[in-house]
Amino acid sequence: MIATRLLDRLDGVKRIGVDRWLARCPAHDDKHPSLSVRELDGGRLLLHDFAGCSVAEIVASMGLELSDLFPERPTHRGKSERRPFPAPDVLHAIEHEALVVAVAASRLGNGGTLTDEDRGRLLMALGRITAAVQESRHG
Repeated sequence: MIATRLLDRLDGVKRIGVDRWLARCPAHDDKHPSLSVRELDGGRLLLHDFAGCSVAEIVASMGLELSDLFPERPTHRGKSERRPFPAPDVLHAIEHEALVVAVAASRLGNGGTLTDEDRGRLLMALGRITAAVQESRHG
């Protein structure tokens, strides 16, 4: 855990909340804890010294690099994990594609015709809707 490695190098560490600590800043002669440490989701660390030391000064004074505040990235070249789109975004996209289908259906229902471009766009809309439905079954 990145936070543990960093906190072990600090003096006067006090937990002040979930994934939050105060400690004496190692970059200056800190009599009272002025360094705030916060661990974010994913293991990233945020540092803030209320006395004004920069993050670069803080990590250097501990013999660390800025990159030590971030979790290591996987080095494998395998297939990356697919993250699903947020549901509201998917529904908005489907709504748009359904509107394309509705306009084409209305035109044909009223005895009109579709241009080659209209037919192409209709097929694209149907393909996108079908792909979204299939993804929801397998995703």
